[in-house]
Amino acid sequence: MLTARQGLVALLTLCLALSLAITAPAAARAAGPGPAPASDPVSPRTPVVFVHGYNADPGVWGSLRADLRADGYADAELHSFGYDTHRSVNEVLAGRLAAYVEEVRRETGAAKVDIVSHSFGSLVSRWYVKFGGGAAAVDHWVSLAGPNRGTSTAWACALWDQACRDMTPGSYVVRNLGDGDPTPGAVKYATFWSGCDEVVNPDDSVPLTGAANAAVGCLAHNDLLGDDGTSAGVRAFLTS
Repeated sequence: MLTARQGLVALLTLCLALSLAITAPAAARAAGPGPAPASDPVSPRTPVVFVHGYNADPGVWGSLRADLRADGYADAELHSFGYDTHRSVNEVLAGRLAAYVEEVRRETGAAKVDIVSHSFGSLVSRWYVKFGGGAAAVDHWVSLAGPNRGTSTAWACALWDQACRDMTPGSYVVRNLGDGDPTPGAVKYATFWSGCDEVVNPDDSVPLTGAANAAVGCLAHNDLLGDDGTSAGVRAFLTS
């Protein structure tokens, strides 16, 4: 049994403990919330939109996508535009690409995207940049083996296919893309071309004035898509 003195000490101790328990939260509220927990840093990477070429599909980007993921890109930062490659560049496809880019920007919250295109996709994406408002939404633009000044091989299917007509030298699309500044706005442009391209004829139809133009050696048209050196060049350019 506690003595009267021991009971008084216990009672005082209990009262003090209750007082601290009540006043501590109140003091914390008065002082305001503590510093917010550190949030995950926002990725500095610009989302990449891939635009495939004629008679192809988004699957052609598997190798380059893997290389970019190895560099630290998340899948949510890599987007492939799929489209019917037999339609008109200026009347249909550039507008659809514009809508796709806006969707990517909404989803990611990014102010701009980088575009990497192959072959016919170079004309689609260039028209979007030059005439479809893309100059304000694109940071880097890359053309792999693009028939930027036309290719004579497109005459083989021009009779029945609009996209082939768009790729012929002197076509409405090629002519208008070449008029004035072929690399307009603040967009950074790069092309990669091969001296052994069996589809783009002449081979030097790919480079553009105002772009960083890189010769990749003797590669077939589609081999640029999986070539390690080309991939390294593209990835280095996207960080510039």
